[in-house]
Amino acid sequence: MVALLVALAAGVGAVARYLVDLAVQRHVHGELPVGTLLVNVTGSFALGLVAGSATGTTAAVLGAGLCGGYTTLSTLAWETLALAEEGSHRTALLNVVGSTALGMAAAALGLVLA
Repeated sequence: MVALLVALAAGVGAVARYLVDLAVQRHVHGELPVGTLLVNVTGSFALGLVAGSATGTTAAVLGAGLCGGYTTLSTLAWETLALAEEGSHRTALLNVVGSTALGMAAAALGLVLA
């Protein structure tokens, strides 16, 4: 039963990621993939909150399911490699370092607040 709940939450997270990224792309134009950055930072913050406040089934559903489905390392990697292949090496470096640093800071903040 827990696995089914995690899968359902992951589906909700994936749809939310798509919608957030789509909304950001409509309003922000440029080289830096701001939609993925926003998703990963807010997802890291949410995971910090979950890690600091939830246990058991709730932690699994919200952490592995919802936050895991919402955030995306694979898209970060793909977008960073695409930037590098296009010759935008500084933007690629900013993307990976900035996303990692901001994500870690957001997760820590969420954990502290929880």
